[in-house]
Amino acid sequence: MHDATSTSIADAVATLGHGGVIAYATEGVWGLGCDPFDEAATLRLLALKQRPVDKGLILVGAHAAQFDGLIDWPALDDAQRDAVLASWPGPNTWIVPATTRVPAWVSGGRDSVAVRASAHPVVAALCNAFGRALVSTSANVSTEPAPRSRGELDPRIIAGVDVVVDGETTGLSQPTTIRDARTGDILR
Repeated sequence: MHDATSTSIADAVATLGHGGVIAYATEGVWGLGCDPFDEAATLRLLALKQRPVDKGLILVGAHAAQFDGLIDWPALDDAQRDAVLASWPGPNTWIVPATTRVPAWVSGGRDSVAVRASAHPVVAALCNAFGRALVSTSANVSTEPAPRSRGELDPRIIAGVDVVVDGETTGLSQPTTIRDARTGDILR
């Protein structure tokens, strides 16, 4: 790759549309993102993170409608669905039943997918401008700590992405909570 430079939302969205991988601020840590329907981009992101595909990835959107066709809402009862929707937008990631439209390289081959509708201004702007959900995973090599600032991004990560989007985390002290929508169990 090359040394990525900081860039605008518009430039990042153009990069995503051409199979690029980006680094951007989220609620608590910096993240890596790409078009979840672009297998080559997703596999490149996973290689950069040194993360196996079977672990699955989070999809992040600006609002629940960006997951239309991806979440199997009828597989959840009303209370489960309402709990998910009441927590959004916000720093709440849910494991939900997936439709067959979710690529195996995103779901890790499972019948579920992790999703979050984010209120973070950079994340929301990226997803709104891109027009759909993005992959969102911490911008670190899997065995290393997740960066909380642009300055903490590993040089290997910076060299492996196409662009770094201008922005800051919103100060959440840890990565977002992950819950299972079917059981309510907190997984992280």
